[in-house]
Amino acid sequence: MVSTNYAPEHAGIGPYATQIAEHWADLGHDTHVLAGMPHYPSWSLEPEYKGALRRTERRAGVTVHRRAHTVPARQTAVKRALFEGSILLHGTVAPPRMPRPDAILAQMPSLAGGVVAARLAARWKVPYVPVVQDLMGAAAAQSGISGGDKAAAIAGRAEAYALRRATLVGVIHETFVDRVVGMGVDPERIRLVPNWSHVPSPTKPRAETRHHLGWAPDQRVVLHSGNMGLKQGLEVLVGAARRDPDVRFVLMGDGSQRAALAEMSADVPNLDIIPPAADGEFPDILAAADVLAVTQHAAVLDMSVPSKLTSYFAAGRPVVASVAAQGGTAQEVERSGAGVLVPPEDPDALLKAVRALTEDPEAADALGAAGPRHVAAHLSREAGLARIDALIDEALGGHRP
Repeated sequence: MVSTNYAPEHAGIGPYATQIAEHWADLGHDTHVLAGMPHYPSWSLEPEYKGALRRTERRAGVTVHRRAHTVPARQTAVKRALFEGSILLHGTVAPPRMPRPDAILAQMPSLAGGVVAARLAARWKVPYVPVVQDLMGAAAAQSGISGGDKAAAIAGRAEAYALRRATLVGVIHETFVDRVVGMGVDPERIRLVPNWSHVPSPTKPRAETRHHLGWAPDQRVVLHSGNMGLKQGLEVLVGAARRDPDVRFVLMGDGSQRAALAEMSADVPNLDIIPPAADGEFPDILAAADVLAVTQHAAVLDMSVPSKLTSYFAAGRPVVASVAAQGGTAQEVERSGAGVLVPPEDPDALLKAVRALTEDPEAADALGAAGPRHVAAHLSREAGLARIDALIDEALGGHRP
């Protein structure tokens, strides 16, 4: 596997890459991962990896080959290009020293990882299968990153290079298909491999967790968990918090926009920014909130479906999605039956939905209960890993499921 993000990273794509690789190792396969140095979602290098150019380690039966790269604290097109370029350079000049594999799976993004994986597969003459988690060309155009138009064109060419050379292409959502086809990929080679819920169900009583967090029993709490980047458009939560001091808004996580959000909300006493939760506490903190929020800029349509949704659904709390109605995130929330949609970048609409749910606990509980049912029916880890296994089996010459 080639995946810039990998354990100990606990958010975004890292947990999926880790669970796939460890699953293969558990099945007895000699599993290797070409990864970056742990840095996400804080976009700061983990202390124990500082100064390391290359490192090989064993994690849960998986051999992980790490290569150094830049870690831009602030996201601009130029800095993102340097990040991708450093991954491409180091992965090309120092590929993993290992036996010839049977197949290579790449988690995209990163773009550079996809290109490296395609080149390694060509060198070893083995099947190459990228799984598209985000569309980086569209992301550059839609996320509001500085210099995004030029970055989108460059990213789109790199993305097309990596995808056209694939034996099969996995996509995590059907809204990605048209763009992938537009890059020159035969639609007959595209397979849908949705992500799964990679966290366990909550175990502690909500009241106990709320007490631990300092949330009063009668306080209305809206929680956003995950990356604090440009595409999330978290300013809408700051705006909603300003409008109603009786609702507590909590942003839990890290990311390139954390400092800017902290500065923006310095005079908003009912908005808290807290660090990412420890893995063992994460499900219970999600379940302790009254409402879980997912937000995106209005321009974000078909390039990303937040991985946090699977965790939100498993937590059993209602979701308010401040996202474009025609995008993949909105489709997933509607498909789950576990939340409501509001127009993106509209703090009044978001606050209205939050108030409606917190003032009608029965309706909120009914929406929340739909999430675990959806996870059990469609998003279990077993089903997700089976889809990945089927993708690799087919690429190796098996029959299409």
